[in-house]
Amino acid sequence: MLPMPGCCWLCQLPLRLQQQGICGFCQRNLLRRSARCPQCGLAAENARQPCGRCLRQPPPWQALIAAGNYQPPLSALLIRFKFLRLTALSVMLARLILLSWLDARRQRLLVRPDILLAVPLPKTRAWRRGFNQTDLLARPLARWVGCRYQPTGLRSVRAVKHQHRLPARARRRNLLGAFRVEIAVRGCHIAVIDDVVTTGSTAAEISRLLIHAGAASVQIWCLCRTL
Repeated sequence: MLPMPGCCWLCQLPLRLQQQGICGFCQRNLLRRSARCPQCGLAAENARQPCGRCLRQPPPWQALIAAGNYQPPLSALLIRFKFLRLTALSVMLARLILLSWLDARRQRLLVRPDILLAVPLPKTRAWRRGFNQTDLLARPLARWVGCRYQPTGLRSVRAVKHQHRLPARARRRNLLGAFRVEIAVRGCHIAVIDDVVTTGSTAAEISRLLIHAGAASVQIWCLCRTL
């Protein structure tokens, strides 16, 4: 439920289009960003070519789309959505991802995905939270993009430690064998939805599984990218 009906989540001014949840001024500020590498999403001098890191060691996905950096006010909205259970924010946050993908698609001629998949939560964590935030982001995105959403396409098959408490190398070890692809993806273009990409360990593990299963390409769509 909106804290003030028909008002922007950030500035609290009245909205012309209430369903968007955020005014045009706040939206432009949220989506304003510096140049990023089109492949890893980290800061780079050229937003149209892979950075030196990706040229030396490309990630297993083809493109990473992020609505913004993990910093206020976007990080504050994500915390309210994810940990304070303000699930009404999901449509507005999904729309930010959509606008970022549409902009990237125009600039880089990205392929439209055939299937959207959400990064799954371990069962105990999903039970405690009561929902999977990536699932709530993926549902409206699939409808707007016009592709299939497979909510059970990825499965968490074992419990893992919280990633944000681990260094980068330990994150990669922590995720080995943590996921399984449950649907046929051979020849399909896939977009994987996550809320935050930090080291990219989760995105990389899932991307490798999808490519091994025969996916034609993998894009990572997220709300925030940490820099």
